[in-house]
Amino acid sequence: MSKMASPSVSRFGPSALFIVSLIFILSVALASSSNERTKTVEFNVKPGGVVHSFSEKIREYECSFTYASQGGTNEQWQMSVGLSDDDSLFSCSVWRPQGKSYLFFTQFKAEVKGAKIEYASAYSQAGMGGQKDVPLKEEEYTVGDHTVTHKDGKFRAELSKLTIIGRTRHDEL
Repeated sequence: MSKMASPSVSRFGPSALFIVSLIFILSVALASSSNERTKTVEFNVKPGGVVHSFSEKIREYECSFTYASQGGTNEQWQMSVGLSDDDSLFSCSVWRPQGKSYLFFTQFKAEVKGAKIEYASAYSQAGMGGQKDVPLKEEEYTVGDHTVTHKDGKFRAELSKLTIIGRTRHDEL
């Protein structure tokens, strides 16, 4: 497998970015939802093969999750968006709190507005009850400057969690 530069790897290497990202995600998750820097909302993921979209904003930063899925019934999912204390990072996480979705996703796309993606990851199963997150294979999705999207013919229709961290557009002094 050849290594290629991608928006999901920082100049500090994947390990350092992972640790920084994990700290940021945990701080957003632990913060109060009444805090103006974080917000977590519930939404229904609906099967039926029709394309649906859900979005959430903090200030001028927005995250949207667009998908189509089949099988079963509606599932409760959550979206968390947050800004770092210095407004330099915007995060978006979309996941099923029960850990695993039983729906088959025919497509998905997450998009951030107002930030450029520096790290993104997608998972077929979200960790819970001592279980670890199960990441999708890198060939199942693609990370761009502003989107994370399934890859036609490679995506195996399993999705339970998406995590994105983007750098906001701030001028350095």
